[in-house]
Amino acid sequence: MTLLRRAPSRAKNPLARLRLRTAFVRPRKGARAPNYAFALLRPHAGRSPLVIREERAGDVCARERLLDEAFGPARFAKTSEALRAGRAPARGLALAAFHEGALVGTVRLWPVDAGGAPALLLGPLAVAPSHRAMGVGGALMRMALARAAALGHRAVLLVGDAPYYARFGFSAALTRDLDLPGPVERARFLALELAPGALAKARGLVRPTGASAEGAGALAA
Repeated sequence: MTLLRRAPSRAKNPLARLRLRTAFVRPRKGARAPNYAFALLRPHAGRSPLVIREERAGDVCARERLLDEAFGPARFAKTSEALRAGRAPARGLALAAFHEGALVGTVRLWPVDAGGAPALLLGPLAVAPSHRAMGVGGALMRMALARAAALGHRAVLLVGDAPYYARFGFSAALTRDLDLPGPVERARFLALELAPGALAKARGLVRPTGASAEGAGALAA
């Protein structure tokens, strides 16, 4: 196992001074993509770590409860949902965060065509109320973006709070020539280029391109 990244957390909270350790297992010869292990947020001595790993089939019910608690039934009416419905997340980019054995955070990324440019749609990102303001969302974002870049993805789109996502490099300027298949506040329609110029020629409608959820099973629920 080779440690590629270690970043300090500046969160001022009960899990303060956590260290994000993202470990990657190098792929076997002929493997199509890196086989990722997990990230650990290590608190002070005596406190349990936060573990971030790929989502498994057994996590789906807890994930759906968390999303219901965070967004309610209105989440299914969001424009972004039209790009996720019936599709599977991108391979290796459905992440779950656990603290003391309980699922406390989730984020998934979905393949899309962004006006002629291959990209990912990030979301929903959700954290349990008991663990908000503890850096869990930021840790999930950093892990997701690092993994997306390592897997060769070139751009990420999302709809969300611009001041929050600006800290990760997202900007509405990169989506000015793109449209979603439904209403959206333009100031909340954001993008990040993982490769410079990835969206330079992107124009028009964002369309889903991911595999059918039928073949992906419960992870796409």
